[in-house]
Formats: sequence, structure tokens, C-alpha cells
Amino acid sequence: MARLVQFIRLQVSAAIFGIVILALIMVSAAVWNDGWPVYRYDFLFVAVLAMQAWLLATGRETWSEARVIFAFHFVGVVMEVFKTSVGSWVYPEPSLFKIGGVPLFTGFMYSAVGSYIARGWKLTDMRLSGAPPEWAGGLLALAIYINFYSHHFLPDIRYLLMAVTVALYWRCWAEFPGWGRVPVLALFVFVGVLVYAAENLGSVSGTWLYPNQHREWQPVPIGKLGSWVLLMIVSFSLVRLVRREGDGAS
Repeated sequence: MARLVQFIRLQVSAAIFGIVILALIMVSAAVWNDGWPVYRYDFLFVAVLAMQAWLLATGRETWSEARVIFAFHFVGVVMEVFKTSVGSWVYPEPSLFKIGGVPLFTGFMYSAVGSYIARGWKLTDMRLSGAPPEWAGGLLALAIYINFYSHHFLPDIRYLLMAVTVALYWRCWAEFPGWGRVPVLALFVFVGVLVYAAENLGSVSGTWLYPNQHREWQPVPIGKLGSWVLLMIVSFSLVRLVRREGDGAS
């Protein structure tokens, strides 16, 4: 039991960036006054930047981990700009720090996923066994990322990509010395479910809205869960690349 508690504590520590972002979103939505001189989205952007600086200054986050965060911020903002332009979701409040209709704090929501994977990998000394070559995982991640855009104009191949994911990773295990091991595919699904839950919380607060939520709140379409699971493959591959992981190495 003590080992399980320690493992959970490490997971929470790894996820601290995302936990704080979600807390800021929910609390600010509850207390914000439209008459205040700062837009809420801009407050969130500055607050997350300050948190990022604090994590680096105190050594709680390394510059290597920060590279993952910045890479995910760029990837996330590009996707957000495209998705909002085609009406997948909207950010209904005004802001100054934005690109198109996308407030810049949103990139850090993607960064939080990358931060969790990178920090969790390090804190738990996670090892991979049976992992596909980096080039194969990287090509799959690239195809998934492209499909996030191309399915608006071309046939959606997400189910094919899911099948390829299973074929590549079904023998891959995440080994945690002193705690045990779990299938990497199970980790993808688990983290995808967590992101889907956070997506629903954010939409409850009105911070972003899907087309089915403009009249009254409804759960985020369940199909988005598959999208977030696929995003985990992109996140995992990018973190693995940044860490320059070798098969079975720590």
C-alpha cells in the first residue's frame, strides 16, 4: 500500500502543471467579473507563464522538460487556430493575447499533457520494453497529427490509425522499477480519459464551447475521447524523441 501511495503521489507531482491550469480555469470562471480591467483569458496566459517561470526557477522543472512544453505549445496553438477556423469549437470571451480567435493560454493545455508524460517518465524512472522503433512511432504520430487537419477535407482514417497503433504497441510495456509494469496501450487510454474529463470541466466553465453546447451545456461528444487517445500517441512520441529514448532504455 505504501508503494502505491508513493506511486500516486509521483503521478500527481508529474501532473501538477495541468492540475494548476485546470484549477485556474475553473476558479477564474467562478469569480471573474466582466468589469475588471483584465480579460480572463489574458489573466490565464500570464498566470501560466508565471507558473512556468516558477517551476524553472525552483528546479521543479528542467530546461529539457521545458523544451517539451514549448514544443507542445506550438503544436497546440497551430491546431487550435485551425480547429476554431473550421468551427470545431470556439472561445467565446475576448482577449488581447491571441492568434485569430485563439487565446494563447490554450497552448499550455497541450503543454500540460507533454509535461505530465515527460515528468512522469523521469520521476518514476519508467522503462520501455517491446517498444516500436522511434522512426515507426514518429511516422504514426505524424500521420495522426496530419489527420487531425485532413479529415475535414479528406476521408477520416482515425480507425486505421488506431489499428496501426495497436499493431505497433501491443507488445510494448511501461515498466516502473519497484512498482510493476502496465501495457503502454492502457496508458494511452487512461491519459486520454483524463484529458476528456478535463475537456468536459473546461466546457462546463464556458471557457470553450463545442457546437452542441451553445444553447445549454452537454457533455463533449464521446467521439472526442478517441481523438484524445490518438493525441497521446503524438505526445508520447514527441516526448520520446526529445528524451532521445532507445528501445528498452530509461
